[in-house]
Amino acid sequence: MQKLTLRMEPDQVERAKSYAAHHGKSLSQLVADYFDSLTTAEASEEPLPPLTQKLKGALRSANANMDDNDYKKYLEDKYL
Repeated sequence: MQKLTLRMEPDQVERAKSYAAHHGKSLSQLVADYFDSLTTAEASEEPLPPLTQKLKGALRSANANMDDNDYKKYLEDKYL
């Protein structure tokens, strides 16, 4: 593992430390995760906007039992 020096405003450092602690991570892990996400996004065709990325999969557990027929019936009831 190598060291990395970042230059940031003191208030940015404090907010980043607070965010990392709130999520049970070190600041170093938070930065490493961020760089991993950047390089992973570059490998995909086009990265999702941040808000879309946050919402991705949000409804998966709520609709886990819904199949195509259920969805079709929902649309028919709504629009017909």
